[in-house]
Amino acid sequence: MSDSIATLSVKEVARLPQPGMVMPVSIAFTSDNRVTFLDSSDGTLVRQLYVWDPANETRTQAVAPPGGGISEQGLSLEEQLRRERMRERGQGITRYGWSKDGAYILVPIRRDVWIQDGTEGILEQLLDGTSAPIQNAVLSDDASQIAWVQDNELYAMSLDERTSKQLTNGARGTGKTNGLPDYIAQEEMDRYTGFWWSKDSQQLAFIEVDETHIPIWRIAHPGKDIPTWEDHRYPFAGAENARIRLGVVPAKGGETVWMDLTAGGQIPVEYLTRVHWMPDGRLIAWVQDRTQCRQDLVSVEPATGVGTILLTEHTPVWHNLHHIWHALSGERYGSFLWATERTGFRHLVIVGPNGELGAALTSGDWQVDDVQGVDEESGLVYFTASKDGPLHRHLYCVPLHGGEIRQITKVPGLHSPVLNHSFTQFVDTHHSTRQPPRVFLCDLATGAEISAIHEPTDTRLDALKLPPPKLVQIPARDGTLLDAAIYSPKGDGPFPTLVHVYGGPHAQMVIDGWHLTADMRDQWLCSQGWLIIRLDNRGATRRGLQFEGAIRHNMGELEVYDQQDGVNWLVEQGLTDPDRVGIFGWSYGGYMSAMALARAPETFKAAVAGAPVTHWDGYDTHYTERYMGTPQDNAGGYANSAVMAHLEGMKGELLLVHGMIDENVHFRHTARLINGLVRAGKRYQLLAFPDERHVPRGIPDRIYMEESIRDFFAKALP
Repeated sequence: MSDSIATLSVKEVARLPQPGMVMPVSIAFTSDNRVTFLDSSDGTLVRQLYVWDPANETRTQAVAPPGGGISEQGLSLEEQLRRERMRERGQGITRYGWSKDGAYILVPIRRDVWIQDGTEGILEQLLDGTSAPIQNAVLSDDASQIAWVQDNELYAMSLDERTSKQLTNGARGTGKTNGLPDYIAQEEMDRYTGFWWSKDSQQLAFIEVDETHIPIWRIAHPGKDIPTWEDHRYPFAGAENARIRLGVVPAKGGETVWMDLTAGGQIPVEYLTRVHWMPDGRLIAWVQDRTQCRQDLVSVEPATGVGTILLTEHTPVWHNLHHIWHALSGERYGSFLWATERTGFRHLVIVGPNGELGAALTSGDWQVDDVQGVDEESGLVYFTASKDGPLHRHLYCVPLHGGEIRQITKVPGLHSPVLNHSFTQFVDTHHSTRQPPRVFLCDLATGAEISAIHEPTDTRLDALKLPPPKLVQIPARDGTLLDAAIYSPKGDGPFPTLVHVYGGPHAQMVIDGWHLTADMRDQWLCSQGWLIIRLDNRGATRRGLQFEGAIRHNMGELEVYDQQDGVNWLVEQGLTDPDRVGIFGWSYGGYMSAMALARAPETFKAAVAGAPVTHWDGYDTHYTERYMGTPQDNAGGYANSAVMAHLEGMKGELLLVHGMIDENVHFRHTARLINGLVRAGKRYQLLAFPDERHVPRGIPDRIYMEESIRDFFAKALP
């Protein structure tokens, strides 16, 4: 460990972005093969839109936003919550979108929407959100119109006429919304839109959300000088969800036709997860039942609303949502590329016009992550996957008619490719634990690098010389191999040890990526003499449904045992002092930290539990019930998975950290745990942030938090 880490200021630990993580994001190709992206010119969170020209390998600023763009100050509540749902920390320009013909760039800025003719035009304000914020503005496929939501109603505008038309009614002031995703869709389904343009730009499909029957959950802002609060309709596990309807309305205005997603009452629809327009004018909706063990693709006729079952999938575990979808043309008109986990791993299939499944294009004990492009003319599908192991992500291609898979990227680590429109080149963002992110223009046929778009220039990299963690596999007590990353301090063990845990499903902590090396808290604590370990227990993603589903209906038990086995392995290697082991984490990791202290006190002597879920009946429906079922059907599982059920055995030191206006994991979770701790006579410490949500954003709060965590462990594990 370098000496510079040991003397690192806590301000650097709290600072964002992390060292080496300043890089181009939201990369896209223009119609003339230039590259646009968001990037920071000064190494901060403030990004602007740039265009890079491969002809002369230069980049220029493409848009000059008024006032510099977005900052954390003065945002509407709607924008604050959107940023929370998307885990967005960027400022300046945070989003942009090209029209499909490459003519216009759309740029949302604060409450308004601006538009520019190409990368060299003049930025002009298109939509004014002074009266109410403009939300989710999207250009039509032919770039002749724009649609958006304002004050809970859906609007459209012709770019030629510049006169807006309200397309929906009945939501404003009623507790309903038209064209917006509800909380569950954003937080748990990775769906951030509530309307979709038809391929011919003549119609809009949209979702009506009715939450009026869901009780209000009021969140007070206790740190404000003036009494302030916000109200949310939060669907707790076992309670009612929002009621949704899918409608289709003409873009020029007219009557809404409501779609029958139940296919005449044949399908138990609880969740609408994805919507796609087909080239033949049909709508395909993905729907799930309440258990999320059944998933249906429903084909709907927009003119009549009549729905028919196209495809049904059942699983004894749960369905993992994805974004893999491509409607095919030519001889396969009416068919589409999709992905299924029928084999236990996500793989590509062709679905015919009537729902018939073709032969799988990919197979094996690895998963397809996403599809980057489909070149129908050449008959190739380009996709990213874990084929070389779950610690890596590479770009591959496979013939559309089936055949041998060809690997395009070769360097180990994580690759995030963006393909150009002619399928000749791609922009590759690559990083690993030993390599900060680099961005290159590459040849799609060979994967060879053509020219550099971004090389790491962060001066902190040379100053800090951050050592990468060691990636290992550790056997659990039943022999299952678990991936782990170990940060070792200078000297010889055994060392006091801290477990950095998440532990929840649908996530992966250990992967060959630079963000592990750039984790400044792990590096900082390691520099002060602690050994740090991250370990992906059963339940983690990208290892297949069997590995994930091992925790089904009983969370917080097997995960703790796996983390405990990781510590025991370190002790056996002579690396860890068994009497000086702590654990820390956030959200599910906060839950795991508290649970480890309660269920395995012989191993864990101190814990920092950040924003912990302490009882699953207090979390939302879609996430919780996917893994736990409902409280009504799995009362024993819910009881056993609550931290409060195991407090009698808790020993050691506990620090609870929570933002008091957290609208995701409510402060109520920590408050309920405190009540249980008091009744059980267990001591605890509390660090509360009155003005923070799920993860502290303010620099003073982050500095205070990092110092408090360090001091807590220094005292608890002397």
